Amino acid sequence: MRINVHAGHNPDGKTACGAVGFIRESTEARRVKDEVISQLRQLGHTVYDCTCESGTSQADILNRIVTACNAHTVELDVSIHFNAGAKDTAGNGKTSGTEVFVYQSASEAKTYAQRVCEAIAELGFRNRGVKYNTSLYVLRKTKAPAMLIECCFVDDRDDAQLYHCQKMATAIVQGITGKAAVSEPGKTGAQETVAPGEETPVGNSKMLYRVQVVEQRGAFLVKENAEKLQAQLKAAGFDAIIIAS
Repeated sequence: MRINVHAGHNPDGKTACGAVGFIRESTEARRVKDEVISQLRQLGHTVYDCTCESGTSQADILNRIVTACNAHTVELDVSIHFNAGAKDTAGNGKTSGTEVFVYQSASEAKTYAQRVCEAIAELGFRNRGVKYNTSLYVLRKTKAPAMLIECCFVDDRDDAQLYHCQKMATAIVQGITGKAAVSEPGKTGAQETVAPGEETPVGNSKMLYRVQVVEQRGAFLVKENAEKLQAQLKAAGFDAIIIAS
């Protein structure tokens, strides 16, 4: 396949960047996008990165993304985002989940969207399903069939605790292609097939435990050190969580 992939919005810290909660949309969408592109290329697909890194406004960002997408002849456009609006800071034991937008029910991207929703749901996220939207610029203006993936909610504690960049990307690739190639950490070109929801082959020494209070406050290879910082932040009045990635 020939596929366009991009992360939504400007990078964090620039105008018109994405939503912020336990997860920073602009940062994580780019991490997921990079991993999706890497896996698709490992599987032999031609992939173009159409992400905008320096838009001057929301309209300019959208225009740049669509212009980049339409410069290529592809079978599918994939836009990666994270949702917001759950406002579940305490955590209610349920994820707000994932959804994928396409232009209309007749879109050729619909089947891909359904499979992506199902693959991400296998990770444990609520499947909010495929939604139709004729107003989203990327869906309206791209020449190829397009889908906009809302991976999960940045402001839902349960979503944030379940979220894992590589597993999310693997699920997206699985939904698009029916299979996924995952690089073994520390090696170039190593490939293996991993089904959505299975453990990615990462040894304990490769796991990075992130402590975040809206923004990351530390990153540790040893979980106990992450837990110590989390305890210190909670003692200081911050509602800190640990995200493994």
